[in-house]
Amino acid sequence: MNMLENINIQIGTNLVIPGGSRTIEAKGKLIIPGGIDTHTHMQLPFMGTQAADDFYSGTKAALAGGTTMIIDFVLDQKGVSLLEAYDKWRDWADGKVCCDYGLHVAVTWWSDQVAKEMEILAKDKGINSFKMFLAYKDVFMLEDDELYAAFMKCRDIGAIAMVHAENGKLIAEKSKEMIANGITGPEGHEMCRPEEVEEEATHRAVTIANQANCPLYVVHVMSKSAANIVSAARRKGNVVFGEPIAASLGTDGTHYWNKCWRHAAGHVMGPPLRPDPTTPGYLMDLLANNDLQCTGTDNCTFNADQKALGKDDFRSIPNGVNGVEDRMSVIWEKGVHSGKMDPCRFVAVTSTAAAKIFNIYPQKGRIAVGSDADIVIWDPNQTRTISAKTHHQAVDFNIFEGMTCHGVPLYVITNGHVVLDEGQLKVTQGMGRFIPTPCYSEMAFGRIKDRARANKPTAVPRDPYDGPVIEGIKIQPHPSNRTESPIVPDSAEFVHRSKTPGGGRNLHESSFAFSGAQIDDQDPKRAHHRVINPPGGKSSGLW
Repeated sequence: MNMLENINIQIGTNLVIPGGSRTIEAKGKLIIPGGIDTHTHMQLPFMGTQAADDFYSGTKAALAGGTTMIIDFVLDQKGVSLLEAYDKWRDWADGKVCCDYGLHVAVTWWSDQVAKEMEILAKDKGINSFKMFLAYKDVFMLEDDELYAAFMKCRDIGAIAMVHAENGKLIAEKSKEMIANGITGPEGHEMCRPEEVEEEATHRAVTIANQANCPLYVVHVMSKSAANIVSAARRKGNVVFGEPIAASLGTDGTHYWNKCWRHAAGHVMGPPLRPDPTTPGYLMDLLANNDLQCTGTDNCTFNADQKALGKDDFRSIPNGVNGVEDRMSVIWEKGVHSGKMDPCRFVAVTSTAAAKIFNIYPQKGRIAVGSDADIVIWDPNQTRTISAKTHHQAVDFNIFEGMTCHGVPLYVITNGHVVLDEGQLKVTQGMGRFIPTPCYSEMAFGRIKDRARANKPTAVPRDPYDGPVIEGIKIQPHPSNRTESPIVPDSAEFVHRSKTPGGGRNLHESSFAFSGAQIDDQDPKRAHHRVINPPGGKSSGLW
């Protein structure tokens, strides 16, 4: 294989090798497309601090693990122009990235201005995906009607709608309950965001997107039940994609109950890892069988002193974990080495599926003449043990600490440059490029037009009704007092008039009345009725 800068120019056997070219021996190894991490947050300002890994250290670490492209999120505060936020992220990234990158844009508020800016981003700025939040009440969360409007806009401009699926309002209430019960540690984070809160929001997002006829991409699928929602929707024909991440595939939420606060807080992310230890294996099974489609990391790292913002209140622990460097090895270990998926499926879930969904295939996600020269030479037999002491990320903690993985990148080539050379990382800031993601991805929109035609609502043709129509009942405003109520009037017609021959209340008739009035309500009440009988009762009577 001969590579010049940027693209592959020859693939095959008996190649004519230009003079001065370097030859890399890959016998017994796998030659695969560079990985694409669909979900990162580099140097994100969040929860009172900023992510420890910026676009330099984050992309350097990505290359060390075999990932040659990331797709980061433009995520700014409510009220900030989407175009201004986009420019800010481009300024941060362009001078620092070591590998190629793309961008998703988060929609954290809704207005006509936002809708117009989404269209500009899609047409002119290389953005084909917009993320909406059902979580983070009063910070990022949209209401259901706003979600529907945003999904409709995505559909109309050929963009993919992405969602963070958790019930933000319920989380806010459950968080207060945890604090009121004296639960302030990291375990409270998971306890106020239980699995069914993710499940409900995932189902709601799938429903709203289906009604809008918009492709939906569910980011960081963390639980069995949320994954089942995605899988069931796909089986019904919905255009929906599910993204488990390295964290949900490689570890679990039992760590939140660790006695070491730093260890527990180091795993805090939203949605949280699930305490059920069988969850990672279950998600891997669905990923292997295409019930879930591709993988990211939600890489958003914070050091110990940053996590300590929430030392007395789990609600203030910055949410985020690592993964951009370890994703490929973790998925190989848990997926391929375990026998759950084959190497071809590994390539699909780490690279090719993402390239197709976000419409950059075959530029990315494939080794072919004309495709970008992003190539990994992978040794499936070599092992490495993951540790914060040896990783290339700026964060001081690793959620996969101590995990031994089979499957290691020996060489990583990005745009024709060898950047990982037998374990030695050789990168330069700014050598990566921004990769536009064109709208109307065939994988996402291939069925949308026909679905719109097939499901278009049509009126039933019929002759107009020409019969009689009664005059409608006018509903009066709710009365301010009981005497005006049409339901509970104080009128004589509701009084029971029947008495017994002796003059008492007739208990054989119903004593119920809306008014509560009875025939003997005005009779004087006797304090008591004296009866004189010997002890044991009467000695005479009818027996």
